[in-house]
Amino acid sequence: MHRTALLTAAAALLAGVLARPADAAPSAPATFVHPGVTISQGQLDFTRSRVNAGAQPWKGAFDRMMASKYADLNRTPRPRAVVECGSYSNPNNGCTDEREDAIAAYTQALAWYITRDERHARKAIELMDAWSAVIRDHTNSNAPLQTGWAGSSWPRAAEIIKHTYTGTWANSGRFATMLRTVYLPEIINGSHSNGNWELSMMEAAVGISVFLEDKASYDKAMAKFRTRTAAYIYLESDGALPKTVPSQNLDTRDKIVKYWQGQSTFVNGLSQETCRDFTHTGYGLSAISHVAETSRIQGQDLYGTDVGERLRHGLGFHAKYELGTEAPSWLCGGSLKLGLGPVPEVGHNALANRLGHAMTNTGTLTTRGRPAGSNNLFVAWETLTHGDNPA
Repeated sequence: MHRTALLTAAAALLAGVLARPADAAPSAPATFVHPGVTISQGQLDFTRSRVNAGAQPWKGAFDRMMASKYADLNRTPRPRAVVECGSYSNPNNGCTDEREDAIAAYTQALAWYITRDERHARKAIELMDAWSAVIRDHTNSNAPLQTGWAGSSWPRAAEIIKHTYTGTWANSGRFATMLRTVYLPEIINGSHSNGNWELSMMEAAVGISVFLEDKASYDKAMAKFRTRTAAYIYLESDGALPKTVPSQNLDTRDKIVKYWQGQSTFVNGLSQETCRDFTHTGYGLSAISHVAETSRIQGQDLYGTDVGERLRHGLGFHAKYELGTEAPSWLCGGSLKLGLGPVPEVGHNALANRLGHAMTNTGTLTTRGRPAGSNNLFVAWETLTHGDNPA
């Protein structure tokens, strides 16, 4: 090739590289890994070995799980055709039942894997079958969030049962149809509400896409997740103002400050909902960690991208105040509503243990919360599954 042509080709290649986003949304794997929603086969095996050896904190975490209502082999599913969820759970027509039956299915699946007691696998199947036989829709104002919460737990349970249980699950196809037709359409297009909504919705969409092996939905959910994560946790590298979700038209400083609960000083790790309360912020941080964990299992590790940086700073920033540091006057007017919840294990394990980041405050908070239980919405048993888990 002529030297001029070579230079032209090199320039074109360089332009293409420069034009490409630094952290493009990951694409679906060529072949999905199973079980692969939040927890992998290797992580399950590590957990099982530690529990069977009586090692802490895993044995204590397992005992807490088994003592919970979710591990009860006598649990009766409470499905309904239409789950109606209004703001602040008013009305609450099947909302708690659905979320808790989904967490119970996941709990029973974990119990099956660790104990190899088939009664737990059959209970998980009973719960999943009961709902897949009945549910048709989610309605009222909280429908997208409700679908996200329940839809985050169902595929975790289903992945373990479908891909590790050696017995039969005759209605697994019907369960897949439920996820595809009742859950995915409600969540896949996202939300313009507070950021924890869309993050939980994309967690569910990613998990469902893995179970269904739906590459198009996986890619769509991951792209929305990347945009929302960048708009949910501020990094100083973002500039003077936080990033935004373009479709929300937050195109002035005043609009952004209002959306950030009136907070006008931005520092590493601050969340869009910090000044609302730490509980909702915890929902967002948890969903970010769950999607990052699923992506890692599926072959693309987001912890080394801006997602990991945002999660690391977000956990550390909120852990400091959760541990008792007094809020300065510039932060939420000096008044914080604490209560982060049982959410730091997954992110701490990935970022501190695997990648070696110093995360002193997050580590202290994680240890203090052990063994982590459930928030009864979409988070459950993460000391057991992810605490100091090297797999």
